[in-house]
Amino acid sequence: MVTEMAAHAPARGVTLARMTTTVLIVEDDTSVREGLVRAVGSKGHRTVAATGVVEARAALAREEVDCVLLDVRLKDGDGLELLGEIRAGASRETPVIMATAFGDSERTIHAMKAGAFEYVTKPFDLPLLLDAVDRAVKKRALGRAMPSAPLPPKVPAGPLVGSSAPMLAVWKVIGRAAASDAPVLIVGETGTGKELVARAIHDHSARAKEPFVAVNLAALAPTLLESELMGHERGAFTGAVARRAGRFEMAGAGTLFLDEIGDLDSTLQTKLLRVLQDGRYERVGGTETLASRARVLAATNKPVRPGQAGATLREDLYYRLAVVEVELPPLRARRSDIPLLVAHALERTKARAVSEEAMARLVAYGWPGNVRELFHVVERAAVMCSAEVIDVADLAPALQLPSATRASGAGAYEELPLREALAALEKHMLERALEKSGGNRAEAARLLGIARPQLYTKMEEHGITERRPKRDEPEDGG
Repeated sequence: MVTEMAAHAPARGVTLARMTTTVLIVEDDTSVREGLVRAVGSKGHRTVAATGVVEARAALAREEVDCVLLDVRLKDGDGLELLGEIRAGASRETPVIMATAFGDSERTIHAMKAGAFEYVTKPFDLPLLLDAVDRAVKKRALGRAMPSAPLPPKVPAGPLVGSSAPMLAVWKVIGRAAASDAPVLIVGETGTGKELVARAIHDHSARAKEPFVAVNLAALAPTLLESELMGHERGAFTGAVARRAGRFEMAGAGTLFLDEIGDLDSTLQTKLLRVLQDGRYERVGGTETLASRARVLAATNKPVRPGQAGATLREDLYYRLAVVEVELPPLRARRSDIPLLVAHALERTKARAVSEEAMARLVAYGWPGNVRELFHVVERAAVMCSAEVIDVADLAPALQLPSATRASGAGAYEELPLREALAALEKHMLERALEKSGGNRAEAARLLGIARPQLYTKMEEHGITERRPKRDEPEDGG
């Protein structure tokens, strides 16, 4: 049954829809649904509640809705399919906030690319959720007279792994970037998966059937780079015995991925800027002007932003490349993803599992080489182990030394079983975040990548004495 609740009763003779904004809440859990109705209603919005896909369709057919708060997994259907119906139907301009208890990369990318306004995870941080609802209804009010845009195609599955808050933010940006043709700059430490992100953007884009051409600029001699990118004519230099197409030409209407863009010399930066600005270039030794149809994605592990110490890119080139910027977190900033990544790595080995003690070491280690190093360690351990279960003795020597876990603040519990080690690490991280923030709980939650209510719950679980903010510092960030 569809129910509705108004935040305030309308005056006689006044149409309710004109007085308030209407939020459709689609949630099959009764207690969660009722809680959302109360919370959203307390902000002055009229609410319409539906228990599933069928009731939501009926509500959208009869109501003028300003925002939809939609659970991904419903008992009578898939929230993502309903999102697609909304985007394709008469309510296509209505902002949809997707909600789920699962931090799933593919669902997040799919939802954001398909036009979801926001993607939030349970348990909800109510202030953030209500802020998203307020922003959504304001967007709806501003966009009522705007023309609608065509839907992007459905996205295929991809190899990216992670369900932590930092990775959820990455999935959102990938989804939005995939729906456009804008240049993208991917920044992050070595081994964080920058090329995987570039491939995900390409694979989820309208260019997915076109070529994906990758060039590692740091692996090529500077004297060969221009020819590699632009191509060359016969006789352009010694050894140029025939015309050769460059990577721009090979990419055609697909995607050209320029890895290690921070290593590009200044002369080539100027020529690349011209291609990005005008879409035109010449082969080395040639006079014919060619047009580039390729989308450019670039990546770097070096400082490139204007004003950063040691920045290696021209300012104008940076702004041309970083129309969309994806910042990949290091593995140490998303430790909760390590068990997922280990399971993914095991799929390519003979080993079936990792012991609790070995997993505790993997979670506590600092991972200077990030995901690439983790995969190498797991694959090596699978070769070294004599059984189907990887144990501490099978890990690389660096992870067997007490100093390996002490380097990441885990030395006091390196020999503990997995549950105890993870609990100790969690407490350690909570205390460090509170110290860094001077007791400001909102800032501590931001540093940890969790919602503020989760911070309170975890502080209580670990018996952490509440730290007060420094004098004159706002307690909750405002």
